[in-house]
Amino acid sequence: EMVNQDVTDKRLQLLQDMTRVFRPGVLAALMGVSGAGKTTLMDVLAGRKTSGHIEGDLIISGFSKKQETFARIFGYCEKNDKHSPQLTVRESLIFYAFIRLPKEVDKTTKTTFVEEIMQLVELENLRDALVGLPGVT
Repeated sequence: EMVNQDVTDKRLQLLQDMTRVFRPGVLAALMGVSGAGKTTLMDVLAGRKTSGHIEGDLIISGFSKKQETFARIFGYCEKNDKHSPQLTVRESLIFYAFIRLPKEVDKTTKTTFVEEIMQLVELENLRDALVGLPGVT
């Protein structure tokens, strides 16, 4: 479509001049039409964006975003994430580590990563808790 409209720039700008405020402890919904950049925004904020070009400043509560700190307070589930009520919290995280991390990352590293994340977001006491109630979807 861009070629048909004689756009010569190879990069597509999805987000520009964004400023938003969210109240602590309040669930926020991010909505928009398909292709608006919702997932891109969430991936950038979560530190998941591994391709493309990101420029500008990410300011959180007046401070430059530090991923290691921000990871403790921010997270999201994608609309296509499925969670089995028969799995524990740890098993669910390991499952997603295995399907989302690159295949070049070995099993031990993936499992260690999950353990570190569980500690970072203080989930150790829930590691063996079931994600849901069996039979309830």
